[in-house]
Amino acid sequence: MTQSDRHITLDAIRGFAVMGILLLNIVGFSMPDAAYVNPAAWGGTDPLNAGVWAVNFVLFDGKMRGLFSVLFGASMLLVMQRAEAAGQNPRSVHLNRMAWLFVIGAAHFILLWWGDILVPYAICGTLALFFVNRDVKQLLRWAVILYVLYFLLSLVMAGGGWAQAMRAAAPGADAELVKASQEMLASFGKPGTEQIAESLDIYRSGWLTIFHQHLELFPDSLVSTLLIFTMDTLAMMLLGMAMLKSGFILGLWLPALYKKIALRAFAIGIPPMIALAAWVMLSGYDTVITFAAFFSLSFPFRVVMTVGWAAGLLWLVVTHRDSPLIARIAAAGRAAFSNYLGTSVVMTFIFYGWGLGLFGRIDRATAMLFVFAAWGIMLTWSKPWLERYRFGPAEWLWRSLARRKLQPMRLR
Repeated sequence: MTQSDRHITLDAIRGFAVMGILLLNIVGFSMPDAAYVNPAAWGGTDPLNAGVWAVNFVLFDGKMRGLFSVLFGASMLLVMQRAEAAGQNPRSVHLNRMAWLFVIGAAHFILLWWGDILVPYAICGTLALFFVNRDVKQLLRWAVILYVLYFLLSLVMAGGGWAQAMRAAAPGADAELVKASQEMLASFGKPGTEQIAESLDIYRSGWLTIFHQHLELFPDSLVSTLLIFTMDTLAMMLLGMAMLKSGFILGLWLPALYKKIALRAFAIGIPPMIALAAWVMLSGYDTVITFAAFFSLSFPFRVVMTVGWAAGLLWLVVTHRDSPLIARIAAAGRAAFSNYLGTSVVMTFIFYGWGLGLFGRIDRATAMLFVFAAWGIMLTWSKPWLERYRFGPAEWLWRSLARRKLQPMRLR
């Protein structure tokens, strides 16, 4: 397999991931954030909307972000290898990239959207530097350790929330305990809270109001990233580094093996995910049950299915690499940074008060139409752009900042 073929596998999977992640992010763009955790909080629970939620929960939620994180880990190793081959200090190059990624991510969070993943990636990418010289087995061992730690922490949080809710619901419960329980349930995505009403007011307002809200939220978001989300994100990056070193993610394994891994991973992950979705729906979207299923109980199966998605997509790309559609998806992956940030610009304009003001005015099923439209835009512009230019616009900016020099843009 040629070097360009290897890049197609990475680029195409990245393209699938940046498109797939919008299936979940669209809820955060168009509805109060509680809807991301609990479908009863906003977006509709009639059969159609419940079905959309269930399909996304079972097949995509957490898996697309996991896939993106895996690719980030693999890509950071490739960048460091190229820097070393060019006679540069690979660690210095990487740290410069992560520093500017943090700056761009912070600007993205504060100026546009609270659901930014670039800041967590910059933090985890910096921590991943300590693991670059580990072999495949060591990387996998550390990934498993971090997965287990995150899963235990998530169980403690979900279990603690359940215990607090039970104590607060008991006769004669202390008023402060009841208040604390209500605040906790609101953070778990409970429907009908003041926080949801406040979210509607804020995001239907002008840009300055939203800017102040995001400026206030950013420090807390940074703390939660450091305390909670670093573990699973870093674990996925280490998994991606192991996949690169083993040749897995470069498409070097036999197609039949990719297919076998994908089928087994989905056979392990899909049935319990369906069971969790059914439990949530049968509970009437109980706040604690829904949060536990979303945040904690689904986590082991999300990891397995992330591997399944990676293997399945690698099989697809390796066996259909000459497909025009794969070429367009790979181009969207090469411009994934631009597509990710561009999606935030377009979606916040459509939904926030400073734009068209559709925030909270559509249901979950209708939101999917905006996703499909965005996919069409990504697939339309990325390939012709990259036939003229070396990078997507955001990729060029990041590269120029990290290298402290404007990079050549046009292809000669």
